[in-house]
Amino acid sequence: MSVTVPKASRLDDRVVVITGASSGVGRAAAHALSELGATVAVVGRNPARTRQVAAEVGGTAYIADFTDLSAVRGLAASLLDDLPRIHVLANNAGGTFRDRTLTRDGYDITFQSNHLAPFLLTNLLLPRLLETAGDSPAGTVRVIQTSSDGNRFGRVRLDALDNRTGLWAAGMRPYGTSKLENILFTRELAKRLRGTGVSTYAFHPGFVATNFGGGGPVIKAMQKVALSPAQGAEPLVRLAGATTVPAPSGNYFDRLTAPGKVNPQANDAELARGLWEASERLAGVAAGV
Repeated sequence: MSVTVPKASRLDDRVVVITGASSGVGRAAAHALSELGATVAVVGRNPARTRQVAAEVGGTAYIADFTDLSAVRGLAASLLDDLPRIHVLANNAGGTFRDRTLTRDGYDITFQSNHLAPFLLTNLLLPRLLETAGDSPAGTVRVIQTSSDGNRFGRVRLDALDNRTGLWAAGMRPYGTSKLENILFTRELAKRLRGTGVSTYAFHPGFVATNFGGGGPVIKAMQKVALSPAQGAEPLVRLAGATTVPAPSGNYFDRLTAPGKVNPQANDAELARGLWEASERLAGVAAGV
């Protein structure tokens, strides 16, 4: 049986952290959530665009490049210093990369940007999220992952998380794998957060008309029938702001409905646990849940 996430309610006195908020879906979500009364922490890689969006929504800009895990740690420290409460963490940053590239941390850029850095940020902010849940209605403190229908074409191998070998397909295969990792992370996080009052969801925004994917000819052709950034942001806005989400924590939404179609690996609990443990090791973080 499928369910639809309701429209967002007023979010006065609620704090939302959105990564990848300097453009596209993240920027549109920042505007929509601000209009609903939320205080928005705008996280982005591009300083000028990030500060512009923060000024537009009356929030604070935080600059961080997810290809550098030390920058993620610095971001978390700044957020914890500035925000006594965090009600929603929206892990929206991500991208595709046409070439095999290693980050300064020595990891594949797709794996680190789309999975490992958000995993690290979530775990560093988790104590504040749990504290906030202590005096908030159960289930209204949330961690949201922007995933993709591309998860169905990924393949997670715990012995090859670095994507240094195997099919690349102009970056689309590792991208699909990273989106599958987002869902596995969401499901393992939900399991570990059971009973804490913090819930977590992943979603597919639809194909959105942004610069995502590098603007190649195929992407440009598809953009003619693509959703607007505001339409793509609607699932994020609803999952952040709905009074209740009519699906158990850990669910994956295809746009506004759950359960969405997923790669069979998304249902592998042992794989989800193994990915979590490997991510702890690679990110150098000991999770508190």
